[in-house]
Amino acid sequence: MSELSELLKARTMKFCLDVCCILRNIPESEPGLTAKRQLARSATGVAFNYRASCRARSHDEFTAKIGIVAEESDETQGWLEFIEASELLKSEELTRLIVESTEIVAIMSSAYGTAKYNQRNRRPDDRRKRK
Repeated sequence: MSELSELLKARTMKFCLDVCCILRNIPESEPGLTAKRQLARSATGVAFNYRASCRARSHDEFTAKIGIVAEESDETQGWLEFIEASELLKSEELTRLIVESTEIVAIMSSAYGTAKYNQRNRRPDDRRKRK
C-alpha cells in the first residue's frame, strides 16, 4: 500500500467520523430524519468503499470500486449542501465539511477518470495477463 493511499484512508475515515458527529445535531423531524439516514449511509460509504478499493484484486475491480467512492462522495456533498440550504443545521463545522467533501469529490473523481483512462488504454497483452 502506498503512503498516499494510507493518507487517503485516514482522511476519508476522519471525514466519515466528523460527518457522524454533526448528525447528532440534525432534527429528528422530516426532512431531517431522511437527511440524517442518507448522509450517514453515503459518508460511511466514502470511507469503507475507499478501503475496499485499496484491496482490489485487479485494475478492473479497482476502477469499479473507485467509481463507487466517487459517487458516494458526490452524494455526501449533495446531502451536506441540502442540510445547509434547508437550514437543518447552521455551524462552522458543516461549512468545513462541505469544503472537505468538495476536495474529496475532486480527488476521487480524478482517480476514477485516471483509472478509466488506464483501463481503456492498456495494451492487449496486459489485459490477458490480468485475467
